[in-house]
Amino acid sequence: MVPSNDPLPFKLFLGYMEFPTDTNYVAMTEMPHQGTTQEERYTWVLEPKNLKGNIGVHYLVVRPIVGPGIKSINANLSITSITTACKFWNESKLDWSDHGCRVGVQTTHLVTQCLCNHLTFFGSSFFVTPNLVDPSRTAELFATFAENPVVVCFVGALFVVYLLAAVWARRKDIQDVAKVKVTILEDNDPMDEYRYLLSVSTGHRRGASTSSQVTITLLGTEGNSEPHHLTDPEKCVFERGAVDLFQLTAPFSLGDLQGIRLWHNNSGSHPSWYVGNVMVQDLQTEQKWHFLCNSWLAIDIADCSLDQVFPVSSEMDLKRFSNLFFMKTSKDFSDGHLWYSVISRPPSSTFTCVQRVSCCFSLLLCTMLTSIMFYGIPADPSEQTMDLGHFEFTWQQFMIGVQSSLIMFPVNILIVSIFRNTRPRETSCWKRRKEKPVALEQTSVSQTPPTNVNVNVTLETVIKDITRIANSLSKTVKSNIPCTESEFGPGQVDINAVLAVVEDFIKQNNKTSDTAQSKTQSFHNLVQPQLTEGSASMHPASTVEGIQKKSNKTQYLYRQLCHINKELGLLGPSSFPSPHSYSQALQQVQGMMGVLEDQLFKFSANQDEPTQKKLSPAESADGDGSQKKRVCCHGGLPWWFIFFGWLLVIATSVVAGYFTMLYGLKFGKERSISWLISMSVSFFQSILVIQPLKVLCLAVFFALVIKKVDEEDYQNVAFVGNYRNLGDCKDQHTVRQDRSLYEPPPAADIERMRRNRILEQKAFALIREILTYMGFIWMLLLVAYSQRDPNAFYLNQHIRNSFRRNITDSMSLGEVFTWANTSLLSNLFGVYPGFITDGNSKLVGNARLRQLRVQKNSCEISGFMLQLVPDCNAPYSWEVEDMGSYGPGWNPSVEGNTSTSTSSPWKYQTQAQLRSYPIWGKMALYRAGGFVAELGPDLQNAGSTLEYLFRNKWLDMYTRAIFVEFTVYNANVNLFCIVTLLLETAAIGAFQFSSELHSVRLYQSAGGFHVFVMVAEIMYMLFILYYMFLQGKLMKQQRWAYFRSKWNLLELTIILLSWSAVAIFIKRTLLGNRDMTYYHNHKDQFPSFHETATADSTLQYLIAFLVLLTTVKLWHLLRLNPKMNMITATLQRAWSDISGFLLIIVIMFLAYSTACNVIYGWKISSYRTLANALVTIISLQIGIFNYGEVLDDTPLLGGLVVGSCIVFVTFVVLNLFISVVLMAFNQEQIYHKPSDEEEIVDVMLKKICSLFGITYKNTKDTQRPDVSSDSGLTLNNSRNVLNNSSVDVNIFQTSDDSADL
Repeated sequence: MVPSNDPLPFKLFLGYMEFPTDTNYVAMTEMPHQGTTQEERYTWVLEPKNLKGNIGVHYLVVRPIVGPGIKSINANLSITSITTACKFWNESKLDWSDHGCRVGVQTTHLVTQCLCNHLTFFGSSFFVTPNLVDPSRTAELFATFAENPVVVCFVGALFVVYLLAAVWARRKDIQDVAKVKVTILEDNDPMDEYRYLLSVSTGHRRGASTSSQVTITLLGTEGNSEPHHLTDPEKCVFERGAVDLFQLTAPFSLGDLQGIRLWHNNSGSHPSWYVGNVMVQDLQTEQKWHFLCNSWLAIDIADCSLDQVFPVSSEMDLKRFSNLFFMKTSKDFSDGHLWYSVISRPPSSTFTCVQRVSCCFSLLLCTMLTSIMFYGIPADPSEQTMDLGHFEFTWQQFMIGVQSSLIMFPVNILIVSIFRNTRPRETSCWKRRKEKPVALEQTSVSQTPPTNVNVNVTLETVIKDITRIANSLSKTVKSNIPCTESEFGPGQVDINAVLAVVEDFIKQNNKTSDTAQSKTQSFHNLVQPQLTEGSASMHPASTVEGIQKKSNKTQYLYRQLCHINKELGLLGPSSFPSPHSYSQALQQVQGMMGVLEDQLFKFSANQDEPTQKKLSPAESADGDGSQKKRVCCHGGLPWWFIFFGWLLVIATSVVAGYFTMLYGLKFGKERSISWLISMSVSFFQSILVIQPLKVLCLAVFFALVIKKVDEEDYQNVAFVGNYRNLGDCKDQHTVRQDRSLYEPPPAADIERMRRNRILEQKAFALIREILTYMGFIWMLLLVAYSQRDPNAFYLNQHIRNSFRRNITDSMSLGEVFTWANTSLLSNLFGVYPGFITDGNSKLVGNARLRQLRVQKNSCEISGFMLQLVPDCNAPYSWEVEDMGSYGPGWNPSVEGNTSTSTSSPWKYQTQAQLRSYPIWGKMALYRAGGFVAELGPDLQNAGSTLEYLFRNKWLDMYTRAIFVEFTVYNANVNLFCIVTLLLETAAIGAFQFSSELHSVRLYQSAGGFHVFVMVAEIMYMLFILYYMFLQGKLMKQQRWAYFRSKWNLLELTIILLSWSAVAIFIKRTLLGNRDMTYYHNHKDQFPSFHETATADSTLQYLIAFLVLLTTVKLWHLLRLNPKMNMITATLQRAWSDISGFLLIIVIMFLAYSTACNVIYGWKISSYRTLANALVTIISLQIGIFNYGEVLDDTPLLGGLVVGSCIVFVTFVVLNLFISVVLMAFNQEQIYHKPSDEEEIVDVMLKKICSLFGITYKNTKDTQRPDVSSDSGLTLNNSRNVLNNSSVDVNIFQTSDDSADL
């Protein structure tokens, strides 16, 4: 108890089943008690013996203790009752006992204080005890499977899904094996021995893969490589996110690479290619060059280029944040993230897809086990909450997380580590040591000139080989050697002349080499003393590297000359024009070989480790391998550790699944479903949100702090390709016979492909637009017609006709009461109780009778007539409406006697009280308030009410409008009908009848059609979101110019109307639910559905305008039709004249409508208002006109008015209007320019016909002279662009005339 004042003396009496008294009570105490704290003084502890065993309702009485002369005190007392107990486990009795223990006064609703007079064991634990389950009760728990199959079925389904995923993963692993290889390009020259490894990565963007044929050229300081076609006949290359490896060969080293040139021929179904990064590695020196391309090679994206040159990336470029972040993110998602890597695993990874699926399965089951072990454990209320800003947690929650991690992560981390670090069995160290020399021998020796050269050697073959040697030399050295194939063609140049050119080239460079050699020796002598002093920075590495490159070139040329020498030996003198020519050729070749041998000896003598035996490619390869030996085995676990990994996967999966099923069976069905939902949400939140955020954060840290570029290791990748020897030169020419692959597409072809691609894109866009429009209007029509029921018309007509009986065009007050007592009551209360008319429609609530009145003397009377007519009552208007309160018979109410009941028919009620809305009548807009009388709930009460109103003259001369309002529900058609019957007078004493009925469906039918309509509504909203996305992009591109297009405004209007319709639909639903709730709570009153009916009417109007505007949009889709295009152009040409004539027509219509309203408005109903007169004049133009009523009234004046209207409006203005349109159409036919998009229609029809296998023939000739001239100009400009690109390529070629062998 907490008193407001301390001390506060009072007595407490506790009674059982009745209020206690001073003498009759169960327990009594006096407060405050003795104690030092407020809790001790104002806490009353009642033991079971104090309650005397009574169980049930007890009453507590508080009686303050006051001194003499004090009648009362002002104080507050807060009382909280708590039921608690202190018990301990009695080990001797094996039962809970409260002996020697009692509850302390410091007990609260959170903590219980136990005071015991003996030693009792109380325990606590550092760890949180999980939910317990007894494995010995397995059979008992599984016997309840029929009652609670949730968790068992879920775990079983997971095992089935795992097996299916494992089968899929195994197939994926088999497919990935074929991708893990280095493709040796087929167009490598067999005589080329300098090898480069290319790693080409395709980007991850949508549509990044390509079906085109890609070609690459390496650009180095010592020369450029031949163009090479990057392809693999055994697998698809350049797929999205893939890394493809190729081996490219060159005659000799290209030096430091400065760039690469990439292009493709734009072939296939998806030619566009987004190239990511390219890495080129020199397999001899293991030097690497990186190229951060990240560009599109496409004719319709980005730079619209198929041919690009990419410079080599510097270390600063590689360590740029964008590159490191993207590299780390993509690597972590594709390989590091356990779940995502199942789909995007790198094919070269030894961690297979099956192993990843198994690890995911084991991790999922362990997660489920730890989640269900600690699910629903009650929180300890005594623990304090640790607050870290927006994060709050208790020690119990923290320990649950730690215990779950200790149970789940160690074994799963061990499994993943075993799978990742176990070496494959087929790539063990001893086998790789054995296979590596064989591979080298196959790569090098197979390219060595064989001892048995092809016996079918001709002089032309020899000349071609010599020509190839000259061409390879001329690409790296600027000389005067005529190296074109036309100058060295067979039959045009003598073989001795060709050899003489090569011989001069070698002698010239021999002199240069000697000069360089002397300079090198001097440099060695100069640097040697410094090296002995310990200065390692002055080592001439660049000079040694240059000597090595020259040695490689010399070896290449020496091997080629050996091959030529053997060919000459096979030919013999008989194949030459003269024996002298043959002997001279032999002398030339052998002389050049001698010069090259001397150069090789000099090069080998100047190296730190002399290698005199470098004359054969095989030995050269072996020497390189011996110089750069690496450790074969990178470490890791032996291959048989894989069995331990699988054993752990099986054990953890079976154990976790088994105990999860036991926990689920123990929890019960409801708790199992709750846990399953909670676990699923947490799991997907972790996979889709938390773990990706962790990857991104780690990538940011890696890119900003670590800044380390990961190097790919391709040591275990196999080299797969066709090895050919020098006798396969003809095959080499066959491979390169398609010259289009080795040359960038011409500018004219690129322009043509770009134009065709643009046409195809526009054609597909048009097809997509048409299909989208068809789906959109289909969904719109479904939604529109689902809101309307054809039965609504018949229901409205039936109710209107039923209540119109005994209604005349002009009714007096007596006739109104007669109609109300007969037709109204008989139809409101039909044969069946609660139903109207014939019993098909249920009356919802009561009917309401409402009238609007005007004030007395509400108008002024002319002074001449004041004596004759003492009283004047104006027609209805809001200004003169009577809003007072009266007694019966409209007697002025006396102060204090006015009934406070709002249902009094003599008291005015406002719009808010009646829950109604203003209504338009034929004569005025009537306010929503009024004097109200309810009719119901049966015929007898309604008749009594009408009799009472008639007797007290409720309707009198001041009544201007009478409303009969009620709502019915027809269950047969599931429609509510809100009915308003209106009797109104214009102060002349005669009432005119009108009615307003609105049928609305507040409850959707539960059949299959309702589901179909819901799907249509959802699809319609998806279409609206799609159109919003398109218009948003268009608005972003065009900015303010967007609003100058009428079609854009049409689309924007459709979107705005659609969202307005959605808002009104939601409002109608909410209002309908509100009104139905009011009806269920007040069934004896009138429930007003007017606001719901208004919202439904607004929704129907919006949907109608949506259908109208969407249908108008079809005009825009038909813009590519020549006829529709011409009609549109005609209206645009004649718009200025049309707008002038439209203004004239409006003026003429207004003039004649005003005149007819003034002349005939007081005697002919068709002209009683200006609006009616305007409709009548417009009807005259289309032939709907009643000539008789005008001519019978005033033949001369009527004939003049009608005749002049027909002559001026119909014969003159409208014919001139038509003439203007026809003249514009004639001019448009003469000067009409065909739409640029007409060709798109042909492409679209061609695509559609090809889809159905129909041949489409275009008979139109689209080539025009002016177009061809323009296109020619464009193509010339494109050629200039291509020439500029070729100039850019030459930038990377060396201009040093001293480059030599």
